[in-house]
Amino acid sequence: MNQINNAIFSKAFLITLFWKQNNHHRHGVFIHTMKVVYHTIKNRDTKLITAALLHDIGKPVVAYQKEEDIPQGEWSFTDHEEKSYQMIKDWKFISSYTKTVVRYHYLIRDMHKHKTKDPARHKAKKEIWERLDKELQDDLVRFLKYDDLAKK
Repeated sequence: MNQINNAIFSKAFLITLFWKQNNHHRHGVFIHTMKVVYHTIKNRDTKLITAALLHDIGKPVVAYQKEEDIPQGEWSFTDHEEKSYQMIKDWKFISSYTKTVVRYHYLIRDMHKHKTKDPARHKAKKEIWERLDKELQDDLVRFLKYDDLAKK
């Protein structure tokens, strides 16, 4: 897992939370998250609302700039979903279902992204996917749709 742990008032934390992520997102993490929540509610997918609210909570904490990010002022968030999960895993008021969705919300995209780029990572992510039950897989497919809608 990424060892970056940005402080709450650091440049990386504040920029990514409120203004800029990367070329895949129009908005910072906060607005993006509110848009995911909006699409989840709009589709009356109540079981995913809490996950929508928490899915990227770890992004500003792990934000960093690769060499190629700097000229465009973009940021990278390697393993942000695991950091998000680690932040909420001990919260007693959050269901284990929600924690699981937060932990694996990027799994589909991660598998696709690394199919040819990093076959070992793809294989590891695919093994996780195959261990999930069909209902959770279906929920993650829907969640990815809401996440994508929020990027526009």
